[in-house]
Amino acid sequence: MDEARPTIYDVARRCGVAASTVSRTFSHPSRVNPATREKVRAAADEVGYVPRPLARAEAPGRTRTLTLVVTDIANPYYAPLIKAAQAQALASDYTLALTDSDESPRVEVSNLRQLLATTSGAILATSRLSDDVIRQLAQHRPLAIVNREIDGVPSLVVDTAGGMRKAVRHLAAIGHRRIAYLSGPRNSWINGARWQAVRQESAALGLDAAFLGPYAPNRQGGHEAADALMLQRATAAVAYNDLIAIGTLQRLQSAGVRVPDDFSLIGCDDIFGADLTVPALTTIAGPTERLGRSAVDALHAQIAHRTAGDSAVFDAHLVTRGSTAPPPAASR
Repeated sequence: MDEARPTIYDVARRCGVAASTVSRTFSHPSRVNPATREKVRAAADEVGYVPRPLARAEAPGRTRTLTLVVTDIANPYYAPLIKAAQAQALASDYTLALTDSDESPRVEVSNLRQLLATTSGAILATSRLSDDVIRQLAQHRPLAIVNREIDGVPSLVVDTAGGMRKAVRHLAAIGHRRIAYLSGPRNSWINGARWQAVRQESAALGLDAAFLGPYAPNRQGGHEAADALMLQRATAAVAYNDLIAIGTLQRLQSAGVRVPDDFSLIGCDDIFGADLTVPALTTIAGPTERLGRSAVDALHAQIAHRTAGDSAVFDAHLVTRGSTAPPPAASR
């Protein structure tokens, strides 16, 4: 209900400034000193306040622009998603604006507050925001979310949790009994879903599954994961994403651990380069381009047709390459 939404007065009480200062922070930020701006924005994040400019009605002649927020533009996973979303946006007469949240919820919500005031809607890819904040934003602008499920917001998800189950079954079938899950960010919804799938499938098959991490979803995170793995008794690992898996592969090999003779490794996302490692990486793949196109279609349905926009779940499959093999005989 509208009356239950946080207001500028709630923000003012939280950070000890006048309500007019809160208003100026969001309407004319250049008129507020940087320290106060930062304090007000932090308080707004804490109470869940969404600035009223987001609630403005779509003005006639407004530029037809969609915002796409990704968590890390350096991650190759996003390249096909961005290209597909841009092509679909152009086909529907929109311009696509791209912003990188740098894995930070604060950066993400700050960018959205600025961009949603002047754009028609947004796609949040693997968002780190809370469900409540996303629902509040969705009250003011059409949203679609990728790799996340939230009731009431169009959600486009590849079933990588199902892919994780397939990965665990693959490892069990070739003889592994002790595996590890190399976790990505704890505030990632899809990371939680992937770990739950690994844990449950391992229990069903009688495997021991260890949770390691969290690790940054990049190669450096993989290096740290490998250091932890070498203190474990696991014979195989499934990583949150391919970048962690590739970093793990590199560190294990530099330490003299042979993959897959001594240790098996599985990634997730089938990014560009996953088949170029030595050995090539076994991974979980899904239709990333369809995610991008479907997210734009869901936004367009809300903007042009005033409909809710469709949610969808896309199948994932295991791509078996050279990084998995039966465990060493002494470990069986």
